Amino acid sequence: MTDPATIGSMIAASCRLGLGYADRLLTEITAEQFGQFAAVGDQTIESNHPAFIFGHLSIYPCRVVADLGVDATSITPSDEFLRLFNKDATCQNDLDGSIYPGKDEIVAAFRAAHEQAIAALESAEDAVFQTPNANEVMRAKFPTTGAMHAFYLGGHFMVHMGQLSAWRRMMGLGAA
Repeated sequence: MTDPATIGSMIAASCRLGLGYADRLLTEITAEQFGQFAAVGDQTIESNHPAFIFGHLSIYPCRVVADLGVDATSITPSDEFLRLFNKDATCQNDLDGSIYPGKDEIVAAFRAAHEQAIAALESAEDAVFQTPNANEVMRAKFPTTGAMHAFYLGGHFMVHMGQLSAWRRMMGLGAA
């Protein structure tokens, strides 16, 4: 069993909680709705939809895995995923399902990436989390590797789950 007192296990526990929440939020979302902006009456709400949220979140775990010295090849996003879901991409209303990959593909990439990140976190030595953040742009906000990964798999993750929770309510699906 993994030692729950290690830094990696602490970050992994938060990520696991987020994955459980993501599973609950996915309930009742159809493949047809997955890439659509919410609509309330005649008003379309331009807010991140599930395809964008899950696709966007699927691109970060490979950074965690690679930073921890584990091969991230199997979860490294394709150039197309990066184009569609990077931090500078704009979420688009995909009414006919022609812009984004399908629900099953996106959710599978999301799950595989996060499961591999959890495994890497739980096997990492505490010292790796105390090293300076390799991401120079983010170092001022997150000075250590541990702080950066806690954000990627905790705070950043849950910000987007909040968007999904709001999208569900606008779509009439209610709380999960």
